[in-house]
Amino acid sequence: MTAGSRTDRPGTGSDTRRRERPSEHRATEHRATGRAETAGEPDVVPPERTDALRRLRGSHEAAVLAELRRSGGLSRSALMTRTGLSRTTLSEIVSDLLERGTVAEKSAAAEAGLPRQRGRPAQQITLNARGAELIGIDLRRTRLQVVIANSAHEVVGRRECRLPARGGPDERGAAIAAAVEELARAGGLDLGPVQGIGLGLPGYVHDPATADPAVMTPDAARTAAALRRHFRVPVVTDNNARLAALAEVTWGAARGYRDIVYARWSEGVGGGLVVDGRLVYGAHGVAGELGHVSHDPAGAPCHCGGRGCLEGRISVPAMLAACAARGGTPGDAAGLLAQAAAGQEPARTVVTDAATDLGRGLAALAAQTDPECLVIDGEPATLGDLVLTPLREQLAALSLPSASRSVHVRAAALGDNAAALGAVALLLRTAGQGEELPDIPLPAGPSATVHPAAADTTAPVASPPGRAPQG
Repeated sequence: MTAGSRTDRPGTGSDTRRRERPSEHRATEHRATGRAETAGEPDVVPPERTDALRRLRGSHEAAVLAELRRSGGLSRSALMTRTGLSRTTLSEIVSDLLERGTVAEKSAAAEAGLPRQRGRPAQQITLNARGAELIGIDLRRTRLQVVIANSAHEVVGRRECRLPARGGPDERGAAIAAAVEELARAGGLDLGPVQGIGLGLPGYVHDPATADPAVMTPDAARTAAALRRHFRVPVVTDNNARLAALAEVTWGAARGYRDIVYARWSEGVGGGLVVDGRLVYGAHGVAGELGHVSHDPAGAPCHCGGRGCLEGRISVPAMLAACAARGGTPGDAAGLLAQAAAGQEPARTVVTDAATDLGRGLAALAAQTDPECLVIDGEPATLGDLVLTPLREQLAALSLPSASRSVHVRAAALGDNAAALGAVALLLRTAGQGEELPDIPLPAGPSATVHPAAADTTAPVASPPGRAPQG
């Protein structure tokens, strides 16, 4: 993602504020248009031409950064050769990147660990490993997850913290800003080069009352605005379950697949759909809201306005309540999972019943979307086959069992970082950058291939072309 000039921004370096250089873009515009500014007669550039010039400069900057990501440190002459940019254009771009802190200029001999030679040492342009470029945020009901990626698109910082149960968008925006700045201070990161923030939120993000994707719900809009004011950079938003689906298909358990269904099973229940490699939003931005499919139309009212929603039956708070109603004393989510894993009742039955209910919902969704892979995320997914087996059984029995097809069922691989990493992926896609983050080491997770025609059949996952088996 590229940006034009910006003024004072918070950071952790000695001076992360960017100085304005009014002549910077003007000089570029005159060269591009072939016109000169004469004394007393300023050349007026139409707005559409100015936008085109900004896009052109952005593409030049992206080319320089992409080459540095591929090749490491390079001299200016090598960058000119590899990018095809003129000396003047490259000099302006590198100067801007140096001022923002996105890149650094160092002696080539020092970088190679060689003794200094006589004369002027050759200089190399390198990416600033401690310069934060992209911030990904997963804002949940009571928790906050933050990741920071540098200009090499390496994750250089992660932080999780609790949020107060009550608090409006402005308070949550302030809490996010404080968490980001504390993470930067602790990791010695410079926030000056930041180019954008990706924000994942629970529930509706784009207002379902309109088909305009630019219209956000009031809470989402106010939270994003608070971050935009504080950091003075663009903020992109999406539902956090949808962002987690994007992360899993980009770097996680569903990497290599183009059609997946993702289910997030935690304090709430959400989902995300990826079809032909693209996130699916629907006309009103609510596609994949698995937790708000009614399981019992006469059931308890839900905060979404419906009744008997799946979330109200299988979310972690709902399972804790069901366990307590049967005389169990799990205490909290960790206790519930520990008791279920140990085979202790009623925790085990409560968890397996919830997995069966989730399996029915996913079977219906799989019949409509025909995915290659189902990814199950959230605390209960860490129980492996205890929850995946009843889920597979429902999928095999209820999702077009006579059709000859295989659906891969996998526990999610990215853990609590998934939605925040998905927010980084969203920033990269929004900026039109196809580069991926370096591979993130993934924990092995249980997985199996389900053949819907045979309810009792599981087999090792058959890997897609060019992809090694996981789990």
